[in-house]
Amino acid sequence: MGKRMKSKGILPGFGLTIGYTLVYLSLLVLIPLSILFLQTASMTWEQFWLTVTDQRVLASFQVSFLTAFFAACMNAVFGVLVAWVLVRYHFPGKRFIDGIVDLPFALPTAVAGIALASIYSENGWIGQLFAAWGMKIAYTPVGIFVALTFIGLPFVVRTVQPVLQDWDRQVEEAAATLGASRLQTFLRVILPHLLPAILTGFALAFARALGEYGSVVFISGNMPFQTEIVPLLIMTKLEQFDYTGATAIASVMLVSSFFMLLVINFFQWKTNKLDAAR
Repeated sequence: MGKRMKSKGILPGFGLTIGYTLVYLSLLVLIPLSILFLQTASMTWEQFWLTVTDQRVLASFQVSFLTAFFAACMNAVFGVLVAWVLVRYHFPGKRFIDGIVDLPFALPTAVAGIALASIYSENGWIGQLFAAWGMKIAYTPVGIFVALTFIGLPFVVRTVQPVLQDWDRQVEEAAATLGASRLQTFLRVILPHLLPAILTGFALAFARALGEYGSVVFISGNMPFQTEIVPLLIMTKLEQFDYTGATAIASVMLVSSFFMLLVINFFQWKTNKLDAAR
């Protein structure tokens, strides 16, 4: 009797739960993405190639991918630093700062874009300081980088933070006992343990930045061949009723994002395997 009760789970059996899972994922993910590819398939290969290799489209790809990559790299560095401070130190206002990290999650992206454009414009509080040195932030790729860094930081912090909280401090003490410096302890003991979480946060921040629209459209200037991002170009084609062109560009972004996630997952698998071998 006890054995029978133990085998029962809280949720219904595997068949029912996996059925609900597949239906849920199909309605929200698989079917919409399939429609995207079906719409693109209505084009000939020559039409598709001419659409995605247009000079304006290629310029927008370059702006989106480069700014998203560098923003994710920045967040991978400073996100670890913020997570380290929140986990390792106790100071007045810690809870407030911990809550501020999640602000980009809750703040509407349009509000964030307007705020960033106001602050970093030539007449803004921060923009005017750089303008005095002849540097322009808003309505340039630098402004896009700032916006993408803003919306991507929480992904790295919230991914690394629980790993640091579960970290055994005795390992650091053992390394110090063996004569390792603080830098050596971090680079050779702590960092390899954090690397899978950092890669996950980087991937999430990069993927989020690629598809960002609201916070970027106000600060980018939206100039073709200079500061036009891919989501804006897709919206432009939709407004021009060029649905097949919009879906063609969107499909390239989707495949690129999926490939990037596969690469990141492969590196995570390799890192976890090496960490387990130690």
